[in-house]
Amino acid sequence: MTVPLESVRLEVAEGVGTIRLDRPPMNALDVATQDRLKELSEEATRREDVRAVILYGGEKVFAAGADIKEMQAMDHAAMVVRSRALQDSFTAVTRIPKPVVAAITGYALGGGCELALCADFRIAADNAKLGQPEILLGLIPGAGGTQRLSRLIGPSKAKDLIFTGRMVKADEALTLGLVDRVVPADEVYTEAHAWAAKLAQGPALALRAAKESVDAGLETDIETGLAIERSWFAGLFATEDRERGMRSFVEEGPGKAKFL
Repeated sequence: MTVPLESVRLEVAEGVGTIRLDRPPMNALDVATQDRLKELSEEATRREDVRAVILYGGEKVFAAGADIKEMQAMDHAAMVVRSRALQDSFTAVTRIPKPVVAAITGYALGGGCELALCADFRIAADNAKLGQPEILLGLIPGAGGTQRLSRLIGPSKAKDLIFTGRMVKADEALTLGLVDRVVPADEVYTEAHAWAAKLAQGPALALRAAKESVDAGLETDIETGLAIERSWFAGLFATEDRERGMRSFVEEGPGKAKFL
């Protein structure tokens, strides 16, 4: 199965890459869209002109979840095979070694919520609704929701959302820590772009080191996490960005360094 290239595309300008879902009316994440998402995440990882990434579903909806009709046609054997590819497509987003922000408008449900969880930062419209409603289908989240949601907001809050399948509005999502900022609906992409554009001007390798240190550290004990941090910290002393940043600090004061 193929998906039209324009339905999921990577748009790049001034260091910011926007992975744009454009599959009306609800940006359902069918198999072809999942595979294309993985391809574009890997492309964003490789491309040197992409220094920060935005996940965006457009002005009306982020993504309302999987394509239920497509899933209904799958039996156990088919999903045993497909579930790995499903998770791999979302894991590819988390492994983009650059800052990633989700610009959430309208619904972010099921797979849509799980996609937002793959970002480093989440900006939601004031009319956004998020949730993991898979339990209402007799299922559980299968694209990382049971793992990433519990790590983000804690196990008891995650279990409440997963067990009940209820949707939360933007203000509750902010209180839970499910999103990081709530803005008027017509400002979501602008705010996300401002966040991404600022970081796109930062030291790329140091940002990668920071992201990988935090993410890898969360998956292990603190001693191993400190070793990961120590290795990256020392390694950055071999970079031009470190020389540039420290020289600028000494000569001009803090916060004035310009990185390539």
